[in-house]
Order: sequence, then structure tokens, then C-alpha cells
Amino acid sequence: MEFQLLKGFHDILPEEAILWQKLETKARKVLERHGFKEIRLPILEPAGLFKRSIGEETDIVSKEMYCFKDQKGRELSLRPEATSQVVRAYVQNRLDLKEPVSKLYLIGPMFRHERPQKGRFRQFHQIDVEIIGDPGPITDAETFVLAWELLKEIGIEGLTISINSLGCDRCRPDYRNRLMDYLNTKSTALCPDCQRRSNANPLRVFDCKQEGCKEALSLAPIISDFLCDSCKSHFQEVRTLLKMAHIPFEINPMLVRGLDYYTRTAFEITSDSLGAQNAVAGGGRYDNLISYLGGPSKPAIGFAIGMERALEILKQTHEVKLPSPHVFITALGERARQLGFSLLLSFRGKNIRAEMGYQNTSLKSQLKQADKQNARYALIIGEDEISKNVALLRDMKTSTQKELILNEVVEFVGKLLGE
Repeated sequence: MEFQLLKGFHDILPEEAILWQKLETKARKVLERHGFKEIRLPILEPAGLFKRSIGEETDIVSKEMYCFKDQKGRELSLRPEATSQVVRAYVQNRLDLKEPVSKLYLIGPMFRHERPQKGRFRQFHQIDVEIIGDPGPITDAETFVLAWELLKEIGIEGLTISINSLGCDRCRPDYRNRLMDYLNTKSTALCPDCQRRSNANPLRVFDCKQEGCKEALSLAPIISDFLCDSCKSHFQEVRTLLKMAHIPFEINPMLVRGLDYYTRTAFEITSDSLGAQNAVAGGGRYDNLISYLGGPSKPAIGFAIGMERALEILKQTHEVKLPSPHVFITALGERARQLGFSLLLSFRGKNIRAEMGYQNTSLKSQLKQADKQNARYALIIGEDEISKNVALLRDMKTSTQKELILNEVVEFVGKLLGE
């Protein structure tokens, strides 16, 4: 074949698409129960939006974004994550004037040029959730409870939630300076990327997965020792509320997430049903991003669920069955096919799944097709049936059949299915 699927991309075929539909339906049900409204945004944005909000020294911006220039020379990017563009839409459309707190969700594809792995593709999908307008720890706790409940509702088990506080503009500079001093003493043990990051954006070294860097960071100063009183109080209240909600959690002082815009609370949820790449959801607070992108000073928090990883788990526990026809019309002859087409439309008009054999093939061939599609009933129409104004309804499980008057067929099948 001349054209093949691009590396790192994935065809979602009908058998798998059913699971996607179930996941999306359950997610929408939970999110709308919690008062969230859907927002749909384009996959293409100015590249500068992501560079500015995510951070130039992050792997996403420096290595993974799909960027190109259009006919006018503008640098554009396929979105690598959703929070930045939700904020862009919030600011541009002045949603702050419509409601004091906006609760928004987005479901769709993201794009990153990274090494394909199990459950991770270069086009991947996320359920992205954002609360904009409230700075309090109750909103943090509500967000964690929602993420936990959402994953449970979807059917993900073996969950662990890790949390940390990344501080704020008052306390993080001191920590940053102390971390830089520490990293300078470990420079030779760090990989080239971390050597570069240690001066430009030292918190990013915690993102590194190389064992040498992990070992070098084992005695690194932790940000919790540098939190200001306000951040300490905020983080303590979040933990108290999570205990009240009976959400089990662990504190991970090395958790920084991979984006620069996070402040204060950050979290990640993992599942023991996955391998090394076990994160299924993550997010945190980003109180400065909206004003940083030209909007009003509004605090915010959000998270995203990786849909491919969630589906990897669901495939292990859910049997996938394609919807099969309630009735398959086998029509023998031209007049029968015309009548069959009319009945096909009538069945579907009554929400009865119906298919028919369109080709002029034998009854045996069409019944094989009905069986292959796992149809519950086969409706047989030929010249003899038309002359008597009847049709034969065959039960495909028992091979028994019943003669029905043509204008009573649709109502009779509907009653059978209702029973």
C-alpha cells in the first residue's frame, strides 16, 4: 500500500470506538452533574500561546510541539495541551463578565512529537477540566474529588493520588535559588538536558526520567521546606478536606508536573493497571496564567485525563460488542427489494436497528449475512410472500419462523423487542 498511517498515530476502528463512546458519555454525565459546561475549541493556535504559557524550557515546547508557518508566515501549532487555549478562550470571550466562577470541560485531541509508547501516541486525547475564578482550597479539594470520582465512574481501579504544593511567587524564588545552588554541585551527574535546565528552569529537572538524574536529586532540597505561611495554610486545608472526603492520597515532594504555569497545589493520579507509564490524570492550580495572558487577575485550577491510557485499562476488563441489527431483511427479486427498502425505513423510524441484503443473491447467502451480523431476526420477502401480502419472520437463534401480514410486521417486531 502506498500510504500508511504515520508513526505514533492510531486508527480508532468500530470495535474500539464503542469504548470511546462509553467513556465520553460517562465523563459528560459526571461533569455535568458537578456543574461543568462543555467548551469546544480549535486544534490550531498561535505557537506563541503555548510557548508563553507552558514555558520555553519545558520538554513540550522545546522538543514536542508540532509547529509550522502558514502562508502569511505566522507560526502556528497543533495544541499540545488544553489549559492554555481554554484560558485564551476565557480571556478573549470575556467569560469573566458572564459568571464569577467558570466551570468548563473540553474533550478532544492533543498533539506532541514524543516517543510512542503503550497508551501514548503523538495524537492523543484528553478530558480537560478547568475551574476559573476561585482561589480557595475547597476548589482544590473539589477538583481532586471530581477527578477521582470521574476515573471511578469510568471504571478505572487501583488508583493512587499524589499531591504537592509548588508554592507561589513569594516563596518559590528562594527555593529556586537554593535548588540551583544544589544542582551546581551535581552538574557532572546530570544529563545534558538537566545541565541546561538547572540554570534556565531548575524545577524542570524533576521531570527527568533518567536514573542518574533521579539519583542526583535524591537529596535535593524540597519546596515544602520553603513555603510561605499562606501556601502552608492552603496546602494543609487541602489535605484536611481530602481526608474529610475519604480520598486517599500521598504527598510527593518531587512532584512538579511538566508545565511552568502551575502554582501551589499540583497532583497526579496513577493506576496499578498500567506499566511504567502509569499516570492517568494530573493537574494543578495556575493562579497567574490568566493575567499573564492578558486577562483579569483570576485564580484557576484544572486537570486532564489521558483517554488512551484510561482505555488501555478498560480493554482489560470490558468485552467489546458491536451493536447488531434487530432485524435483517432478506429480499428476493426486484419488487421484494423495493418493498424491503420501504420496510427498512419504517423499522428505523421506530428506532429498530435494521439492515438488508442489497444484492440479488440467494436466500441462503442473505441468511448467512444476517447470521454474520448477529441479527436477532431475519425478515424474508419473495414473490410468493408479496402475492399473499405476507412476510416470514425467522428467529435466528431458534431457526423457527412465523408468517406475518406485511402491514403488521413493524409493529409486531417492535413488540417482540419490547418483551
